[in-house]
Amino acid sequence: MTHQVHAFEPPERFVAGTVGPPGERTFFLQARGGGRLVSVALEKVQVSLLAEKLEELLTEAQRRFGVELPEATVPVGDNDPLETPVDEEFRVGTLGLAFDADTATVVIEAIAVGEAETEIELGEAEAEDEPDDVEPDEDLDRLRVRLTPEATRAFIERARRVVNAGRPPCPLCGQPLDPAGHLCPRNNGYHR
Repeated sequence: MTHQVHAFEPPERFVAGTVGPPGERTFFLQARGGGRLVSVALEKVQVSLLAEKLEELLTEAQRRFGVELPEATVPVGDNDPLETPVDEEFRVGTLGLAFDADTATVVIEAIAVGEAETEIELGEAEAEDEPDDVEPDEDLDRLRVRLTPEATRAFIERARRVVNAGRPPCPLCGQPLDPAGHLCPRNNGYHR
């Protein structure tokens, strides 16, 4: 079985989004470009961590390479839903990030679940085509996008909105509240 690399360098659109009601949402990264639409599924925590690590990567790129960063507050960005059909190409196991100093672009690789644990690796590509710290199993499908700092910032803002649009957190324990409430461990000392 051959692996596929879905490369969008750059994509026309690259967003995080969800399908389903709060509490039952499935999270996706979706890239569109050149008449292709690729959607890959991942966990909410991966979306949150990706936004956080991309922010760190932009800050580091500014510090090390003097990259001009756009303002943190992007005017109302892309709030449109995911494009349909949302066909899951694969489930993400590893996320790889790198900054390509030659082109001043951010490279994001979402790699299918393999033997390895779910993780985010932070690489620093000086001028290669491949992020150098990211070499999980080469036999796995992957989605690769190359974004400008502006497009990266817009992605981060939307990813944070998507993550925060779920169920409101319990003011006591921080766990998501279901419409029917929940057994709060801070109130009764245990959680079923």
